[in-house]
Amino acid sequence: MVDVAIVGAGFSGLAAAVRLRAAGVDDIVILERADAIGGTWRDNTYPGCRCDVASSLYSLSFAPNPTWTNSYSYQPEIRAYLEQIADRFDLRRDLHLSCSVSDVRFDPATRRWRLTTTDSVVEARSVVLGVGGLTEPRLPTIPGLDTFAGPIIHTARWDSAVDLAGLRVGVIGTGASAIQTVPEIAPLVGHLDVFQRTAPWIVPHDGHPIAPSTRRRFARWPLTERLVRLVTYLQRERLVMGFVKDPSKMRIGEKMAREFLTAQIADPELRAKLTPTYRMGCKRVMLSNDYYPALTRDNVELVTEAIVAVEPHGVRTADGVLHELDVLICATGFYVTDSPAFSLVHGASGTLADAFRGDLDHYRGTSFPGYPNLFMLLGPNTELGHSSVLYMIESQLNYVVATLAPALRRGALVEPTAEAARAWTSDVRAKLPSTVWGTGCTSWYLNDRGVNTTIWPDFTFRFRRATRHYVAGDHQVTVAE
Repeated sequence: MVDVAIVGAGFSGLAAAVRLRAAGVDDIVILERADAIGGTWRDNTYPGCRCDVASSLYSLSFAPNPTWTNSYSYQPEIRAYLEQIADRFDLRRDLHLSCSVSDVRFDPATRRWRLTTTDSVVEARSVVLGVGGLTEPRLPTIPGLDTFAGPIIHTARWDSAVDLAGLRVGVIGTGASAIQTVPEIAPLVGHLDVFQRTAPWIVPHDGHPIAPSTRRRFARWPLTERLVRLVTYLQRERLVMGFVKDPSKMRIGEKMAREFLTAQIADPELRAKLTPTYRMGCKRVMLSNDYYPALTRDNVELVTEAIVAVEPHGVRTADGVLHELDVLICATGFYVTDSPAFSLVHGASGTLADAFRGDLDHYRGTSFPGYPNLFMLLGPNTELGHSSVLYMIESQLNYVVATLAPALRRGALVEPTAEAARAWTSDVRAKLPSTVWGTGCTSWYLNDRGVNTTIWPDFTFRFRRATRHYVAGDHQVTVAE
């Protein structure tokens, strides 16, 4: 039996371990289903994979990294950073790799959580879920997909053994992973079809190498790096005025994006296909300088006709054309609001999947009534459209540590009251319809009922303020007699 079982060894799980240890909670285990740490940044190795949040902000505040080589880091460097955190904070001694969790269930009789894993059953006084929201790849539900004769590759499970050189390749999707992958593979393949359902808003990418002299300055004077981080954070927070407060302000960004599109795409027919028809920000805004030019290559075709079926030798679209392919790449995102991981966690009644269906209220996107001593990082309504989720994770951990550490010392169980969770959830949902995410587009932020159980609809500093302390009146505490 352990005090805390942490599920997941990506940013969330590793940060939770560091913060709990700093608070004096040492009896922990970190359960990771893969054979290495890294989470999202371990799994996503597709060509061109990088973060769309600036490196200065996409790092943990207690583990600054003065050695980032690009202002927007690429996947290998982010994964290396996570490995460094595991070593720097001596987390590997509590780490159990290749240890998949299949069931997380509270036992009222023992007042313990029982986690069934591939190794054994772990009993824990508390659980911190750090499974992440972008971990379970979603393949498209297209008739005949299983009949395709060639390799099918999801970008989150990239198969580098498949040599694309000279082949006919199709990419389904035009989200973040497609925007980064297409320019990388276009020069290699014989022919590339990019299947677009909805045109994304794309703005210029200002990523650039960080000079060695700058990195040396960051290492010698850490305050300079923190000042860059602060400036980046404040710049990102300004976007809330358009995303949340007044979506009509997004017209400014739309004008810039249309000018960018015009400058890069001369063909009016192709430009029309690439012009979004929804409010900027309703779907995630993309950053790229080379996606549009890739679509103008002689060996690349943008296909906007709807896909009706996948056949053994290609993709058939609504106009009757069979686009013959050797390899099919699915850049189709993840199970977010319906992640299978949420159905594994059982509380007083139902599972945590109910929170993302909108049937279970949440408190600070982190804890839930009926789930004592259980906390979820990047839970409902903690994702961002404008800034770094690592800021949200660290904010949640302020609440987790302030709540859980005293409870463990007292041998207590703590959970939010139904009233406190209802008040928080109602307030979040009341804000969402007037934001840019309520302007009518379909996105991965919405669950199957059209309810946005993903995005935080306000300034992030307000979330930080709300999670700074434990509020006794919002919680129910029981102590064993």
